[in-house]
Amino acid sequence: MADALSVIPANVLRNLSDKLYEKRKNAALEVEGIVKQLAAAGDHDKISAVIDLLTSEYTYSPQANHRKGGLIGLAAATVGLTSEAAQHLEQIVPPVLHSFSDQDSRVRYYACEALYNIAKVVRGDFIVFFNQIFDALCKLSADSDANVQSAAHLLDRLVKDIVTESDQFSIEEFIPLLRERMNVLNPYVRQFLVGWITVLDSVPDIDMLGFLPDFLDGLFNMLSDSSHEIRQQADSALSEFLQEIKNSPSVDYGRMAEILVQRAASSDEFTRLTAITWINEFVKLGGDQLVPYYADILGAILPCISDKEEKIRVVARETNEELRAIKADPAEGFDVGAILSIARRQLSSEWDATRIEALHWISALLNRHRAEVLNFLDDIFDTLLKVLSDASDEVVLLVLDVHACIAKDPQHFRQLVVFLMHNFRIDNSLLEKRGALIIRRLCVLLDAERVYRELSKILEGEADLDFASIMVQALNLILLTSSELAELRDLLKQSLVNAAGRDLFLSLYASWCHSPMAIISLCLLVQMYQHASGVIQSLVEEDINVKFLVQLDKLIRLLETPIFAYLRLQLLEPGRYTWLLKALYGLLMLLPQQSAAFKILRTRLKTVPSYSFSGDHQVKRTSSGNPYSQILHHSPSGSQLSEDGDVVGQESGNPNSQNGINFTSKLQQFEQVQRQHRIHTRELAHLRNTSTSTSTSSLKEVQRSEETRRPTSSSSTSTVEVNRMPSRSSRKGPGQLQL
Repeated sequence: MADALSVIPANVLRNLSDKLYEKRKNAALEVEGIVKQLAAAGDHDKISAVIDLLTSEYTYSPQANHRKGGLIGLAAATVGLTSEAAQHLEQIVPPVLHSFSDQDSRVRYYACEALYNIAKVVRGDFIVFFNQIFDALCKLSADSDANVQSAAHLLDRLVKDIVTESDQFSIEEFIPLLRERMNVLNPYVRQFLVGWITVLDSVPDIDMLGFLPDFLDGLFNMLSDSSHEIRQQADSALSEFLQEIKNSPSVDYGRMAEILVQRAASSDEFTRLTAITWINEFVKLGGDQLVPYYADILGAILPCISDKEEKIRVVARETNEELRAIKADPAEGFDVGAILSIARRQLSSEWDATRIEALHWISALLNRHRAEVLNFLDDIFDTLLKVLSDASDEVVLLVLDVHACIAKDPQHFRQLVVFLMHNFRIDNSLLEKRGALIIRRLCVLLDAERVYRELSKILEGEADLDFASIMVQALNLILLTSSELAELRDLLKQSLVNAAGRDLFLSLYASWCHSPMAIISLCLLVQMYQHASGVIQSLVEEDINVKFLVQLDKLIRLLETPIFAYLRLQLLEPGRYTWLLKALYGLLMLLPQQSAAFKILRTRLKTVPSYSFSGDHQVKRTSSGNPYSQILHHSPSGSQLSEDGDVVGQESGNPNSQNGINFTSKLQQFEQVQRQHRIHTRELAHLRNTSTSTSTSSLKEVQRSEETRRPTSSSSTSTVEVNRMPSRSSRKGPGQLQL
């Protein structure tokens, strides 16, 4: 301190803290000259003493003018040192940096000016303080004083020039500081940061691309800034980095992929578009590096496929196709379970397009990695079943394709049908809205006969009789009307002459017994007219209810469709198809006369010609043969006549059996099942009546309690009124009670 005072005149020290800028400036020039002389003499001890004096007595002084003078004095001392200033920077720079946070804006301004002059002198030697200077500039870029901001910008440009020409700059030490600052929301700071990233990336010797994962998220965050200029600068920087990635042989795709996946779900449209564009390029360029991240990438792509912005949808679809085309192997780190988990989660998306693509992924995985997918079947099977209730037909058809692919194995086929039946049982709307579509599609994909046999087997032992009846009616309607089941109908029509047809008929019969109309329809389809007539005759009063009549109405209308054209043509030969006539007349007798179905069937039967009947009611033989034998009536000997008049059933000794079908046994089976339904119906009716009676009794009890609590006067009045009523004993009728 004494050395400094001895070399600097008192008036100079006094002027250095003067309130007038000109006096402080002149004093600083004096300090510059003094330091220059000391430097020429090599007296660095005194130079250090001068710097200490300026620091302790001025830059850290509580007086603002002293601090201003100290800053300008330090800059002047640095200028005086010229090339020898580097060895004194440890004394000079920290006080200046400290002044950047001064409460007085003018002090902050002079601090910028001082550091600017110091930097011009020392240039590259200045780099050792770069991180502290960068941190200070970052704060000053958002300063509340416009003059300070302007001074900071000038200093910032000078520091950028120094860094770009320096070979001492350490990017490794700088990146942690940059990463920390990237989350700042202030627009001025963001502009400052993007500017530095752009400048450093332009320096050939600085590998900013290698550190891109450290600040990539911050750049994406700026894409949603309210300032158009900042968004534009961030987008420009990102575009430049993406171009470098395309041209670089070595890129860390993995870390950046994690960031892009998060940004693809941003609420900002521009951010989503940029992120999905980057992901698209990564999928094309990343190769094996991205295999462990496929699930995360898929999780980002699928929602974007349904984005409200068309550009995003287009890029997302393209990326999705690129990703699905890559044939990765589990041995290379391809996680089938993770992909399935993402696809399963996206099946609950509100958007059809996303659900459709999720199903395409599950289907693709089944085709490529079937064994691995089946290992995770328990995790996705319930979700796949729920999708059967989807509002979109396309989604339902796709999930049925997936189910069919899974059900190629017998055990999975059985599991599918059982779960499907369970879902139909607990969700009536599924059966009503999607039942036909599901059954028809499965019949196409998995063989109609196989599907119907399995469904029939399950329904045969169904404990819920009401559900069994409804399900059989649905299956029967699909069987009779669906074009996909034409071959199955043709096979059933051969039940009397063909072993395969007979086996199918018998496999369906047991479950079809749950619905009288289904059995009658089945018998008419396979031309077992005598058995159909027998079933009709076996019906009792309880069987003919509203539900039955509704089903009968549907059947009568179906008889007028092309599917039953053969049956209507057989009516041209009533002599050969007596049992058909009897069955149809039996149905007619069950219909209410005022119903539309009654009129339709009666009109049809009126068109039946009578010329083929003989006077003694015997059936005339015709030359035309029929491949389906049909029982008409019992001959006196107990044998049965076929439709073409041949005697059948004698070989087995059982007149009620044909082609191995015991019709008597079948009729008994039908009657037994119907008895179970009647008992079930009665039990339900009894429960309802019991419940109603209990409710009525409770109500009466409440009423009695209220009457008991009434005042005596009311009771007396009521009694008087009753006594005044005329006697009814003289005119009461049979069974009437006297009051």
